[in-house]
Amino acid sequence: MKNKVLLLALVAVLTSLSSFFRPLEGGLQVGDQAADFKLKNVDGKTVSLADNKAAKGYILVFTCNTCPYAQAYEQRIIDLHRKYAGQGYPVVAINPNDPQVTPGDSFAEMQKRASSKKYPFAYLLDETQEVARTYGATRTPHVYVLQRAGADLKVAYIGAIDNNTEDGKAATARYVEQALTELMAGRPVSTTATKAVGCGIKWKKKA
Repeated sequence: MKNKVLLLALVAVLTSLSSFFRPLEGGLQVGDQAADFKLKNVDGKTVSLADNKAAKGYILVFTCNTCPYAQAYEQRIIDLHRKYAGQGYPVVAINPNDPQVTPGDSFAEMQKRASSKKYPFAYLLDETQEVARTYGATRTPHVYVLQRAGADLKVAYIGAIDNNTEDGKAATARYVEQALTELMAGRPVSTTATKAVGCGIKWKKKA
């Protein structure tokens, strides 16, 4: 009887962990057409994916100011932009957190962080959280690599940047870089999805 109870508890935990990493129901999957948006950048201008006609794709990152995981990946996100923007794949970062829950993620704080860290990419506020919900993002950071397909953008990869949340130099698998290397070589992406490890998005409290 005791073993049966322990087994049921283990199943419950595993089920919980599975849902913990599962994208929001209805979120985009690999191969889907990427949803465009119009969000406010830290410079006050509105940005959409359609703005950059020359882009071959995008490294779309849901991230924030306050999450320790997002902070640990911050320089790696900057480095990704510096490495790939010139090759047609710029970073677009989106903060989906509700500042009523985490005041450090307010638009004013986003502007301060982008300035102090000299972000070379757009850092956008998803004020309604509709973009995060549409994509199915659940974590910060949570990455979507998008690839140009004619007039559309398709989702080519979803998940983590690499497999080391503390030290990028110690990572043994660099998922985003691998995906981009394969896309630019005209090859299919070999690893199309991984678990996004980070803080849960701070959703607006229901009225």
